[in-house]
Amino acid sequence: MSKPDTLTEVEWQARCDLAALYRLVAYYRMTDLIDTHITLRVPGPEHHFLINRYGVAFEKMRASDLVLIDLHGNVVDRLDGQGRVNAAGFVIHSAIHAARPDMQCIVHTHTAAGMAVAAQRDGLLPLTQHALKFYGNLAYHTYEGIALSLDERARLVADLGTHNAMILRNHGLLAGGQSVAHAFHEIYFLERACQAQIQAMAAGVALSIPSEEVCRHTAAQFSRDGVEGIIGLAWQAALSLIDDQRNDWCS
Repeated sequence: MSKPDTLTEVEWQARCDLAALYRLVAYYRMTDLIDTHITLRVPGPEHHFLINRYGVAFEKMRASDLVLIDLHGNVVDRLDGQGRVNAAGFVIHSAIHAARPDMQCIVHTHTAAGMAVAAQRDGLLPLTQHALKFYGNLAYHTYEGIALSLDERARLVADLGTHNAMILRNHGLLAGGQSVAHAFHEIYFLERACQAQIQAMAAGVALSIPSEEVCRHTAAQFSRDGVEGIIGLAWQAALSLIDDQRNDWCS
């Protein structure tokens, strides 16, 4: 479908961008059947955000499959007129969108590597360059059960603090950023860091950990001037991998 007359160009573009991100998360094998969720705030004073219609495979997500909800979980617009949203997705994402206006896009995953690291007492270790991106910049949230209680939102936000990435212990990964491209970059690096850690530990040999000085230096390098340009290039390169689907996801 083309852009409905009831939607602004800004919201339709947001829907297309988010649908593309869902498909890229599937492309990189970061899905968990119909569970996990990605949200994007729609620019405007209403603080509404988009989330997936629960039950649609990420590989097939379209702009019209996304549901616009408010911070209280009320559906503002459901283009296809059917379906529902994931309750846990609302609890987790509404908390962060309300508290962190700088995190326009939030990704939550349940990958094997992410869950494995989330189950380890020491969490993400500074074993690789990818992991060092998060050195001193990674939050942790203690597992409280399936995120259905609104009471948990305050604790989620407190644990996240000013970080853009968090390990939900015994659960999975969460990352976000000021744009779809930025959120994708964060979750991609965090996922790859977890994959490398699990594989390195599985070798059963002594692990090499860089010095504290090198860890801090590398983390600072990831925040250097010009990194946003690199993030944008990475996003466009990733989109090229699914470019043959563009007419479908933006429909």
